Amino acid sequence: MDASLSALTAISGPAIFFDGVTSARRTVIADLGLTALAICASTGETLAEWRHGDLVAYSAPDGVLRLGLAKSSVPARLEIHDGDLAAAFTARIGHVQQFGAVAAGTTVKVVGWSLAAVASALVVALFGIPAAVERAAPLVPVGVEQRLGASVDSQIRVLLAAGQADRFECGEGPEQQASRAAFDKLLGRLESSAGLPFPVRAAVVRRSDVNAIALPGGRVYVFEGLIDKAGTPDELAGVIAHEMGHIAHRDGVRAVLQAAGLSFLFGTLIGDFSGGGAAVMAMRTVLQSSYSRETEAAADAFGATLMIKLGADPRAVGNFLIRVAGNSGSNAKILLSHPEARERAAAIDAIVRAAPPSQTHGQPLLSAAEWTALKRICRAAPEPAAPATPPRNTGPGSGRSPAPGG
Repeated sequence: MDASLSALTAISGPAIFFDGVTSARRTVIADLGLTALAICASTGETLAEWRHGDLVAYSAPDGVLRLGLAKSSVPARLEIHDGDLAAAFTARIGHVQQFGAVAAGTTVKVVGWSLAAVASALVVALFGIPAAVERAAPLVPVGVEQRLGASVDSQIRVLLAAGQADRFECGEGPEQQASRAAFDKLLGRLESSAGLPFPVRAAVVRRSDVNAIALPGGRVYVFEGLIDKAGTPDELAGVIAHEMGHIAHRDGVRAVLQAAGLSFLFGTLIGDFSGGGAAVMAMRTVLQSSYSRETEAAADAFGATLMIKLGADPRAVGNFLIRVAGNSGSNAKILLSHPEARERAAAIDAIVRAAPPSQTHGQPLLSAAEWTALKRICRAAPEPAAPATPPRNTGPGSGRSPAPGG
């Protein structure tokens, strides 16, 4: 009877003990009682006593039971390598909490809070950031906007050049002076009436897309595809005037600030605190010209008003958009994320009809010769023809005209 009671009250066996203070590995006797685990030296000295409720199991190799205290400033460990003894300990103690294990219901809570965080971020992205950007953009100093534009420009040039950096811009060669002069004249007439806070720096680039983009700080890129598709100087001028509207309204600044804000917001959710994606997002936002319909309509109105001031045809850009939109095979990026071409043309027409009649007529923006030269701004000069080589006469009398009757 006493022996049976002893078997029920105590389970003992060899174990390895690390006291958590030194690196010493000690062979001990683990004596598991009804309420506590006693760790004893071979001399019988009790080294530690751990209550069952305070025990925690740590990850260990198969067949090894590694125990410690859940709450202790000293990382002491007890390892039982005897499989039978470990099984007996586990049967006596019952369930032992695994160190690092997630409590029941914690996963559901984590998922719930994560979804709530994402939902909050979406609300901020949809409403908070645009409202903040709308207020902040007009406060950005002109010098800061120009530096911001230079940063975006350096990245966009790399993307647009795509292996042709040495011949990226058109009109740089001496044989294209007339073409560049015509483009500068057209740009100068637009800029003189636009009233922008800084000079416009425009360039024609070798891209087949029917498009033009404006960056913060006054940089404008006109694509070769747009030059090719434009039928008159007024059509080209109307598109450039539209881009000047984006500059005047600081739409590029808003796009960059919003892209940077979104990058920072969602970067914090995924652990990217460096903001490295902000510049890339800003570049793509400006390059894709993904403005709202209201923003595009405002730029159209600015462009139409500017064309009216110059006495040019403000309806030309609307006609151009309709013509390009009707070409099913067109790669007109200028139409992406913009209002429908006919809707835009109708809005421009309404502005023209409301303008005083005396302001809707004027001198042509370019002469026919200048327009012809501008259309060739991206075309290389033809190679000069090699001089004809006279046939060699190796017979008698070479180099002399034959004598009459000879």
